[in-house]
Amino acid sequence: MAIKRYKPTSPSRRGASVVHYKAELTVVRPLKSLTKGRKRAVGRNNQGRITVRHKGGGNKRLYRQIDFKYDKREIPARIETIEYDPNRSAFIALVVYNDGERRYVVASQGMKVGDTFLVSTTADVVSGNRVQLKRVPVGTFVYNIEINPEGGAKLVRGAGVGAEVLANEGGYTNLRMPSSEIRKVHENSWATVGAVSNPHYNLVTIGKAGRARHMGIRPTVRGSAMNPVDHPHGGGEGRQGIGLRRGPKTPWGKQALGVKTRKPKRYSNTFIVSRRKTGKRR
Repeated sequence: MAIKRYKPTSPSRRGASVVHYKAELTVVRPLKSLTKGRKRAVGRNNQGRITVRHKGGGNKRLYRQIDFKYDKREIPARIETIEYDPNRSAFIALVVYNDGERRYVVASQGMKVGDTFLVSTTADVVSGNRVQLKRVPVGTFVYNIEINPEGGAKLVRGAGVGAEVLANEGGYTNLRMPSSEIRKVHENSWATVGAVSNPHYNLVTIGKAGRARHMGIRPTVRGSAMNPVDHPHGGGEGRQGIGLRRGPKTPWGKQALGVKTRKPKRYSNTFIVSRRKTGKRR
């Protein structure tokens, strides 16, 4: 059972659930030589201004140095441990290559201790192996995908997700992303076959406010609970609707839902075959 539920010893325990880590993970402490301290940005940019709200606080996190470059080619690697990483939703795996070097990688679904994988232009297209997209058959799922060849894994790294290969043509591979967007990626880019580990991550119920604070998530106040000076939805005696506005607004008066936010001149627009579907019926 991947999701663990507790006995309802309190109102918050009644609704909360967690991933059953003991059934998935093999060790508690990470390899010290592959960890370091790291200051979190907590929603602030390089000028110190908040650009993403509701972030801050939470437990201190030790950063695990994950290998997204996968630059050790033609050397088989063996899985030593499956571990928890507080900095990402997926599990990570400690691997040891045949030359003795150890690295952390994002674990794939079904990966277990003792399994092996290979990063090679001639590797078999089986779960865990890393190959170039031009060698992946249509219908196969991949993750840890490079945007540019040799640029390191950038796409599809969250828990339980995978991108489906739809076509290989004209020097590019068409991928259906987890967001439902269909995107072209250069056929010489590398990707790992399979899907990311921890597929039950989205079924977890946080259950109480305190647990969200431990995760570094700060409270979100409803606009309708504010004053008119603070939010377009604020004010009124008792509970009020948003009035004659065309739709919900952000605190700064911009439309909040159903609005395309992608920049029309973004460099990667030429690589998008079909935009992602939005809304509840996605």
